[in-house]
This record gives sequence, C-alpha cells and structure tokens, in this order.
Amino acid sequence: MFSNRVDAGRRLARSLQHLRGPDIVVLGLPRGGVPVAYEVASELDAPLDVIVVRKLGVPFQPELAMGAVGEEGVLVLNPEVVRLAHVGEAEMASVERRELAVVEERAARFRAGRPRLSLDGKTALIVDDGVATGATARAACRVARELGAARVVLAVPVGPVQVEERFRDEADEVVCPSQPVEFYAVGQFYADFSQTTDEEVTTLLERRATTLGNSAPVADGDVFDEDVRILLAGLDLEGRLTIPAGAQGVVLFAHGSGSSRHSPRNRYVASVLQQAGIGTLLFDLLTTAEEHDRRLVFDVDLLASRLTGVTAWLREHPAAAGFPIGYFGASTGAAAALWAAAAPDQDIAAVVSRGGRPDLAIPRLHHVRAATLLIVGGRDSMVLDLNREAQRHMRCENDLAVVRGASHLFEEPGTLAEAAGLARDWFRSHLRQAVPA
Repeated sequence: MFSNRVDAGRRLARSLQHLRGPDIVVLGLPRGGVPVAYEVASELDAPLDVIVVRKLGVPFQPELAMGAVGEEGVLVLNPEVVRLAHVGEAEMASVERRELAVVEERAARFRAGRPRLSLDGKTALIVDDGVATGATARAACRVARELGAARVVLAVPVGPVQVEERFRDEADEVVCPSQPVEFYAVGQFYADFSQTTDEEVTTLLERRATTLGNSAPVADGDVFDEDVRILLAGLDLEGRLTIPAGAQGVVLFAHGSGSSRHSPRNRYVASVLQQAGIGTLLFDLLTTAEEHDRRLVFDVDLLASRLTGVTAWLREHPAAAGFPIGYFGASTGAAAALWAAAAPDQDIAAVVSRGGRPDLAIPRLHHVRAATLLIVGGRDSMVLDLNREAQRHMRCENDLAVVRGASHLFEEPGTLAEAAGLARDWFRSHLRQAVPA
C-alpha cells in the first residue's frame, strides 16, 4: 500500500537507479502518472515531460476501452472488444478524431508553451501510477518509438503478476516492483488516490524544468531558490525556500494531514505566489518517521510550535531577513497556522486557509491578529460549516471565500486555480501593508 503518488514515486525510483544517465527522458502519463514521474525524474536528475494518450471508448459504452490514441496519431486497438461491440469504421474514425483533438489540446496545455522534449536516440522512461488493462501504457510505448526513442522502458509502482510478459512486444524493459496476485484496480493499492488536476501537472512540469535550469541553485542578490535544512530542537526538517526578485514578503506553507512539502496542490499555489512576487517556504512539519503517526498529524499544538520555530529560523535567514511573513495552511495545517499566529510574540501579516480546519484552533482564534482568509469548496459542506463556526470566534480582519463546485481537495477543473488566485490577492494586499521587521 502506497500513501500517495509521491510515496509511490519515491519507492519506484529505488528500482530505477540503473537507468541514471544523460540520455534518459522521464515521461509521465497524465494526469495521475505525472506526480509519480516527477519523483522519479528528481531522483534520477533527469528531464521530465508528458506523453499524452487517450482511451477510445466504445460509442454506446464510453467507459469500455476498445483502444487508445496518442500523440503523432498513434492508434492502439483491442480487436476483440471492437469485434464484440460491432464498432464500424465510421464510428471508429469519429471517436479517434475526437480523442486525438483532446490529446493535442492537452499536450499543449500541460507544456504551457514549452517545446516537447526530443526523444531522438534517447531512453524513454514512461511512468504511470500503475497499470491495469495496459491500453494507455501500450499506446505510450508506441508513441515513444514513433518519436525516435532508441529504447523504451515502462515503469509503474504496481501492476498484475507477470506484467512484463504483457508488454514484451512494446517495451525493452518493464519495471514493476509490486505485482500482487489479487489485483483488481490500481486505486486499491493507494491510501490516497485522489484525482490529479491539470494545474498540478502543469506545475510539476514547470518546476522540474526550472530545477534543471538551476541544477545548483544559488542566491544572486535578486533571486533565491534552493533546498534548505532546518535544525529545530534536535529535528532535521527539509524544505524549499524560493524568494523571487523584488519579493514583498514570504509565505510559509503549513501542510495538513497526510501531506508534505511535495504536495502538488501546495506546490501549485506556491508557484502562483512566486509569479506574483511573493516568496515561499515549503517544508515538512513532521519528519518522515513521524508522518505515519496519526496522533502527531492532529496534534495542533505540536505542529504550531514547530511552525513558530521555523518562522524564527526564517527571520534569521539572510535571504529573508526583514520580509513580512504570512502563513498558508491546508487541513490541519491551517489550524496550526492560526494557532501559531495567535502567539503574542508572533508578527504574522496574513493567514490563508484552503480547505482548512480552523475549528481545531478555536481556543486561540480570538488572539489572532493577522488578516485571515478562509477558502472552502462549495461542495465541502461539513468543512464549510466548521469554517463558519470558527469565523464567529475571530476578532481580526477576516473573510470567508467559497469556491463554487469545489470539493475538499479542489480537484474539479479550475477550482484550485481560483483558490490560488484568492490566496495570491490576499497576500499581495496584506503583505504590502505590513511594516518590515
């Protein structure tokens, strides 16, 4: 069982060390395969791109796959399904044209103006979050061949037994560390198998491209972007500090239960803030050993004390000294952010909660002085009620923003982008008003 796709990617990367080298290109299958591929690419120090394919559904039963289509018009069919469903040539052509248009549109959107990475003479390492029927992965392998890959490797964290045999004709190598006998669906092997959004895919691709362009991040007086280690009361916490040119403040991200600094959603929000000239510090409040202890995940007092300690560390950092500070929290991280902001010696300019649990900080809410924005999905009814209750205990400037159509994780198209925009505008306004230390 994997905790989430980040966990799966890290564990998969351990089985791929033999592929490390200058001629490898990691290709994630959108959308769920990209968070896994990002971890693999980071571990192998390799470039990351997407390889977009689409399922071809039977016209009268779209959920039943009769094949797949990919970039460059590559078509993979399941002849048995086509025969049994009596799909004619005209129907097949219509479905193929429609899905190919989607492939081309999504490929352009995910890459956000960046060119497709060349596969000529390269090893194409195709990564997904798992393999079930295999139609999508099969199409991806063929697309990679058509795009000039000299060698094709398919890597997934989990799949059915003897998965290598099924792809012998498509891939030069198949890496699948976990092959359980009782395999029904990929999602059964993940504690968190929530949907990956288009925004998260775009952000991960952009971040990997940026990291490769700054393989040895340094502070140059205008831009600071590097991994940091924060020593705190005998703990060694890891993070990523990014301060863009002309920054007007720095926002610390307090991750919620089951999350980490690698959270695609928080990284997406961080990228939006960075583009608006706001620095960010993404870090883990718990160590790797601690994050599996559910008692610690919900220990708001503990999380808040560590957030306070990291805030003190940040104020002393040469790249961040003097900047106003804000907190961004999700789930239990939002409670920790508000709890920490309520401390009398904390000068926090603004707090934003996304899908947070401010109700867990009710005993301290009336002490919070920082301007606070609560962002909740319109479909997240229980958490929305908890936020409304918490808002009644606040004495600081505050607002409640409801994103229509969004569920708790903001997985619906456009909802995470709307939440990120709300956070950006709130921080931009209130960090500007803050007097630097």
